[in-house]
Parts: sequence; C-alpha cells; structure tokens
Amino acid sequence: MAEPKTKYDRQLRIWGEQGQAALEKASVCLLNCGPTGSETLKNLVLGGIGSITVIDGSKVEVGDLGNNFMLDESCVGESKAKSVCAFLQELNDAVKAKFIEEYPEALIEMNPPFFSQFTLVVATQLGEEKMIKLDRICREANVMLIFARSYGLTGFVRISVKEHTVVESKPDHFLDDLRLNNPWPGLRKFAETFGLNVPDPVAHKHTPYVVILIKMSEEWTNSHGGSLPSTREEKREFKELLKSKMVAIDEDNYKEAIEASFKVFAPPGISSDLQQIINDSSVELSSTSSDFWVMVAALKEFIATEGGGEAPLEGSIPDMTSSTEHYVNLQKIYQAKAEADCLAIEQRVRNNLKKLGREPESISKATIKSFCRNARKLKVCRYRLLEDEFSNPSVPDIQKYLTDEDYSVAMGFYILLRAVDRFAANYNNYPGEFDGPMDEDISRLKTTAVSVLNDLGCNGSTLTEDLINEMCRFGAAELHAVAAFIGGVASQEVIKLITKQFVPMCGTFIFNGIDHKSQLLTL
Repeated sequence: MAEPKTKYDRQLRIWGEQGQAALEKASVCLLNCGPTGSETLKNLVLGGIGSITVIDGSKVEVGDLGNNFMLDESCVGESKAKSVCAFLQELNDAVKAKFIEEYPEALIEMNPPFFSQFTLVVATQLGEEKMIKLDRICREANVMLIFARSYGLTGFVRISVKEHTVVESKPDHFLDDLRLNNPWPGLRKFAETFGLNVPDPVAHKHTPYVVILIKMSEEWTNSHGGSLPSTREEKREFKELLKSKMVAIDEDNYKEAIEASFKVFAPPGISSDLQQIINDSSVELSSTSSDFWVMVAALKEFIATEGGGEAPLEGSIPDMTSSTEHYVNLQKIYQAKAEADCLAIEQRVRNNLKKLGREPESISKATIKSFCRNARKLKVCRYRLLEDEFSNPSVPDIQKYLTDEDYSVAMGFYILLRAVDRFAANYNNYPGEFDGPMDEDISRLKTTAVSVLNDLGCNGSTLTEDLINEMCRFGAAELHAVAAFIGGVASQEVIKLITKQFVPMCGTFIFNGIDHKSQLLTL
C-alpha cells in the first residue's frame, strides 16, 4: 500500500494534512447507490474518506449495468449495496466500507437514531416527503446532510446543516494584508529609514514598493488635509506622483508601486462581511458556544481595542523587487506584528474559555494561529430547514427567478423536480416512466406543476410546454453522464464541509443539461 503522503500528494497540496486528517476521521452514509450515489462515493473513497456505509435495499437488474460503472454482469440479482460496496473497496483499501441491505425510506421511518453515528449523510434519489423527514432527523442529531438527485438531463444538490463555519475559506482573489492605508508604528518607523531621493541608483531601484507607497501616501496626506486619494482624479494624480519619482525606466520597484497603488486607496478597517460576523448574536457566549464563536468573541474584543479597528495582521508579504536584506527585514516586521496580534487574541480566547468554565488550553495554539491568519476571510453559512423552504417559500425570489431569462429554466426544473414527486405519490409512477403515449402524463404533470406553483404563492405563473414535455421524456432515468456530474458536485461539497475549507454552496444547485448550465437558487 502506498504511503498516505504519496497516495494523496496532489490533494494534500490543496487542503493540507489537517484537511486530510479530517477526511480520514469522517464516516459517511450513502442512501441509495444508483449511479448518482455511486459516483459521489467513488470520489470520496479515492480521496481517502475514513469510512463509508452504503444503504440500499434493491437488487441489481440488467438495466443497472448501463448507467453504473460500479456494477458488472456478475452482480445481476445480487444486493446492489453489497456489489457497489465491494467495487468501492477495491478503489482504496484504506477506507472502511460496509453495506446494509435496507431501503433508506424504511430506515428514515423506523430507525431515525441510526443516522446519528455518522459525520455526514449523502441522500440520493429521495422523494420530497422522505427528504423533509431525514432533514429533521439529521438537524436534531447535528449530522451534516447533502441531498443529490439526477433526473434525466437535470439534477440538483442541496446542503442542509444548521450552521457551518469556515476559517480557511481560501478565496480565489483577496487583497494582501499590507496595511499600506493604515501602517502601524513599527512599519512606519521602518519606512522612515529610507529616503526616496537617494543618489545611489542601485539603492533607488531596490527600495521595496511597500516603503515607496507608505512614504508617498504620507507625502500626499500632508498636502491633502490628512486624506488619502479617493476620487478617480486623485488616484490618477497619485499614480503620476509615483511615476515622477522614477529616475530610470527600468525601476521595477516603482512599476510595482504604481500597480499596487490601489491597496493604498482601499478604506482602512474591516470588511462588511466580517463586521456582520462579529455582530452576530452567537458572539454572546454561552456554555454551548463552539470554539469558532469563542474565537470570534475574542476577535471582536481585539478589533475594538488593540487592533484599532483592524483584524489581526496575517503576517505574509508578496514577492517584490528589493534587496535581500530589505526584504527579509520587512518580512520580520510583518511577522512580528502578526505574532503580537495573535498573542493578544490568544489571551482573550483563554479568558473567554475560563469564563465559560472550560479548560483554558482546550483550543490549541495552532488553531488560534490559523484563525488569526484567516480572520479577514471567515465565513458563516446557515441553511434553511427544507420543510421551511417548501412550506414558507420566498415568493419574491421565486417570481424573480421565473421571470429572469437566465434563471427561468433552472427555476422551472426546481418546480418540476418537486412536481414529479407529487405526481409519483398520486399515480404510483413517474411521468413517462413506462412505454406508451405520454399525452396523459404530460397533462397530469402540467396540472401538478400548477398545483406546486400555487402552493409556492405563484398563482397564475406557468412553466413552458417544452420543459414539461422534456420532464416527461426523461422518464425518471438516471443518465450516467448527468449522475457523474451531480456526484462530482456533491462530493466536492462533502469535502468542503468535512475539511471546513473553502465555502460550500448556499442554496439549491440546479444542473440544466439541456442548455449546459449550472445555477444556484437561493430560496
């Protein structure tokens, strides 16, 4: 067996050893192991999930061989859960795999406590009624839940969890934390040791752009009543001022300063997103407060006191044109400030834990350090109970999506995916499921869709005939290509939730295979 660091080398570069450890500790339960469920678990097994439990009460039929790569001819007539589990185990022998030959619907009805043993449940191809019941069960047990379904050329993924907090959100683009618009005394003092009018050309072209911008900002504020550039004209003037300080056309440090000048223009202080988090009611700590909110409470206190309205400094600086000596010294100044900020927050965290009657060292130094380094990028995701979304919908949002050209098909599929479950409950089969003329099913589905729209408060709204016809033409089939895509999206969200890295989707993800579109509906 390959060493874990070798086996998982590429993914370790994305979520690190801490993320991989979280995956290896996790236990995931899959409900229904058709192509959508099998594809979801395949990705997780290859990624090194700790253990999987496959729940499915059906037997393998010949038709299953055409859309599920986890089955072959030898499986026909055998337990589907057992067959899929065996194939998945072959992909990664480090994963503990077991199966239960039971219909998920029966477990949901007869044995709700069963689900409390898992880290996360992936429920695929469930009808609306059972989805609502399972959602309530998992909420009460504090178990994360992901619904996934593929249906012809459409499908959806929906996360359900009370609250999910993310420290390492890892946004694609985020402004460097250099404090050029609000330098602390130590950084300002370092900048004062430089002169921008030095006669030595080598020294002039090796002054770090951070220093150039701090000094030029100071010069600007001194002549503009203490204000930094704010209007477009002032920003242009500031860049021209920087350009005027160049003594040679090959001074890359000044070019970097001009390119990075927007960092000076950014308003000091924290973002509105972070402001919202520190103002959240969960910051009022209680005996049930999570470690995340204990640290956020400490962060709020820090911002109001030592931080002077700023979050703790991250402590890293980007590469820049500079002499090695200047760069290393600048790096040390940023690191020292970051360490001092982290120490201040750590002391506040320990005090908060003590007040709550918990062990002051129960949150590790490494956890607090990671929190401080990512303090500007914290995320809190909360999800509506599925029952609330279905029984108390946001009518303005639904109407907006229905009338928006870009979103109308996605919203149509969302309604029709609910309508087909209602259709199946009424007629004991899905529209178009059996061979023969579809006119009656089309008419029935149209009536059912109007009923769903009326229940959503969208009286008078209709869906296009083409979309209703297509839904009937799908015949509830799970196409492998669509199932693989939906399974890929679902497994990606599982990894985000378990590793607590990256931001999971907030809303219902709808795949539209007709127009090759994926869209997120917030309802």
